[in-house]
Amino acid sequence: MRKNRKDSAIMKSKNVQLSALKESNAKNTYTKTRRKKQNGFCYKLVKYRVFLLMLLPALLYTLVFSYIPMGGVILAFKKYSYAGGIFNSPWNGLKNFEFFFKSGQALLVTKNTVLYNLLFIAFNTCLQITVAVLLTEVKNKHFKKISQSIMFLPYFISWVIVSVIAFNLLSFDYGVINSIIEKLGGEKINFYTTGTVWPIILTLFGAWKGVGYGSVMYLAAIMGIDTSIYEAASIDGANVFQRIFKITIPLMMPTVVILFLLAVGGIFKGNFDMFYNLVGNNGVLYNYTDVIDTLTFRALISNNDFGMSAAAGLYQSVLCFVTILLVNKLVSIYSKDYTLF
Repeated sequence: MRKNRKDSAIMKSKNVQLSALKESNAKNTYTKTRRKKQNGFCYKLVKYRVFLLMLLPALLYTLVFSYIPMGGVILAFKKYSYAGGIFNSPWNGLKNFEFFFKSGQALLVTKNTVLYNLLFIAFNTCLQITVAVLLTEVKNKHFKKISQSIMFLPYFISWVIVSVIAFNLLSFDYGVINSIIEKLGGEKINFYTTGTVWPIILTLFGAWKGVGYGSVMYLAAIMGIDTSIYEAASIDGANVFQRIFKITIPLMMPTVVILFLLAVGGIFKGNFDMFYNLVGNNGVLYNYTDVIDTLTFRALISNNDFGMSAAAGLYQSVLCFVTILLVNKLVSIYSKDYTLF
């Protein structure tokens, strides 16, 4: 009798263990199925549908204006005819590239393009960081908003209007600057025949137009810094300059490096609007102000050959691509956290 009770208890215990094991297996199977479902594409598509809808306009914009036009690169290797269009025009090999390299201006315009872009990047970056840091330190909210709006305004002025402003400032006969120089007893400067002053003029106008807009990114980076760091520094006795140079600027460096890399990606592309509107077809200044885009534009106007302009555009794009790969690699040697990819 006692033995039967003992066997019955053992059986019950085994049944309980077996039931617990089955329940545990079922739970594990359910957890695995749920995790697999959560990692699925459709589940994430439904879960993040709002974010994906917000991303959709940017994706469409990039697709329509950045990727679909890449099909036009084929024009660089074709002798374009209006009857044949892009795809039915005859192949032309590398002859479209010859006009650029045989023009005798390839090295000059490439050098001008790169040097101008390096100058713009260095000057604008320093100015934008300075403006962002100074605006952050300003405590008067009204002054901060007004000054930021005033600096942002030039970004929306077209280069055509800027060229008119520049002419009224730099004109030999009626320019404001020459009038001031004359009243001070100096000799007038003919800016439109003096090529050496144009790197300064173009840099200043580019900075005036773009610093307000460019400083927004750095302001956003500063706003993202934890305020408790500044409070701790103030308690430790750090003054304004120590807070700027020991906290703000070091914590801004990832943003600075990323924006620098993005700017380097266009180092072989000239700002056609700026160069063409401010300088125009002034042959006296070509050696100092001619860039790849303006040379290509003149060739397109005179030859009416789309293949040549496509070849020049491809030349710029390939050089920009190689440059950004090299610079990104150099940055990765210093710190992989600062790289674009």
